Amino acid sequence: MDLQAIIDDITAELSPRLGEGNVADYIPELAKIDPKQFGIAITTVDGNTYQAGNAGTAFSVQSISKVFMLTLALGKAGESMWKRVGREPSGSAFNSIVQLEHENGIPRNPFINAGAIVVTDMVLAGHQPREAIGEFLRFIHYLANDDTISIDRRVAKSEQKTGFRNIALANFMRGFDNIKHPVEMVLGTYFHQCALSMNCVQLANAGLFLANRGTNPLTGFSVVSARRARRINALMLTCGHYDGSGEFAYRVGLPGKSGVGGGILAIAPGKASIAVWSPGLNEVGNSKLGSVALEVLAARTGWSVFGP
Repeated sequence: MDLQAIIDDITAELSPRLGEGNVADYIPELAKIDPKQFGIAITTVDGNTYQAGNAGTAFSVQSISKVFMLTLALGKAGESMWKRVGREPSGSAFNSIVQLEHENGIPRNPFINAGAIVVTDMVLAGHQPREAIGEFLRFIHYLANDDTISIDRRVAKSEQKTGFRNIALANFMRGFDNIKHPVEMVLGTYFHQCALSMNCVQLANAGLFLANRGTNPLTGFSVVSARRARRINALMLTCGHYDGSGEFAYRVGLPGKSGVGGGILAIAPGKASIAVWSPGLNEVGNSKLGSVALEVLAARTGWSVFGP
């Protein structure tokens, strides 16, 4: 199978559609991004990398960072973390507060904003925000084997100025004693985590451990157990695209996590880690062309977890 030819074809086929969707203009720094961009990178478990389009252009990964913060939190808290956050799809917008009231401040899953804020609170235990952010960034360097990856401070500052719904979510959960640290500490860490800047190649490399039973084959580093990698993939499949998760599973059939920066990390277990990026979002906040590209890629490779 010629993966380079496949992604070159996909990039060419999508070229006339560049600019479709809407950028996340509620975050001022993301509103400035040129929507007419598309990149894709695949890193296989045998160590080969394929890339096309704007695969080398850094972008704000936003909620894709939640996969890596969840991995870090599980290493610290283990299975006890599930007492504070659920594992079920939400069926609601990523920044909805409605379910929290019905469910006593326990977020449905770690990939909606409320759940990710609780996960960040867990990682903060025993740390100041600066220390937690530093630990998170070192973890990303370790996963991607690339210490040039950084956090875009302008994006983080932009989110802090406009993140009123996240402030509301955190205070609401604090009222239920499901946030243990001061809200401003937790959100300061959370906004910096989401402002992580990576390109498609770096992102595909960072996610490779999830395609290879918890170990990054490029470095030999064991990140998590095979069992934990499988469970993180399961959460990505069922909850990784907000209230569009069922549609993504139906069309693509791969575990994935999207971000409002226009990126998607997708995992083909036993085969490859895939990163796509195109800033224009669909109506539920997922990359419009990125989702199309992954649907075509899954069809042409037969990589869907449900079979070719």
